[in-house]
Amino acid sequence: MILVDNTPKPERPDHLETTLGADETSADPASGDIASLQALQDIVDALDDKRAKDIVVLDLHAVSDTLDYFVVATGESNLQLKALEESVRERLKTSGVLPQGVEGKSNRWILLDYGQVIVHLMSPEARSFYDLEGLWADADHLEVVPS
Repeated sequence: MILVDNTPKPERPDHLETTLGADETSADPASGDIASLQALQDIVDALDDKRAKDIVVLDLHAVSDTLDYFVVATGESNLQLKALEESVRERLKTSGVLPQGVEGKSNRWILLDYGQVIVHLMSPEARSFYDLEGLWADADHLEVVPS
């Protein structure tokens, strides 16, 4: 299930409120289409299956004209980062979704570009150093509960 963090933000009083359950078939146009919301759920499930740490989903619609969603997760070793990457790729491939690009492929940071959804798989050190959540602090946080 995907929920928007409805914590009021002073700089954005008109902020988006959306709830989408797994069985719902429509989505608020401002929050993305149903395909990207289902992809978010699939990604979070794949990451959870491989025990990713600190999975965060950022809704960037209100703060970017070109980006929709970031999923950020931590892998605690090079092997786990590779396992997380493969888990996400395999889960989305079963739905017929392939990444438009893969960058990094290092022991610090792997980026999977799925168009509307960008997945950042990071070592704890890289995540702390680059601080994507801080960089995109004005973005809404979506709570995506693994199914």
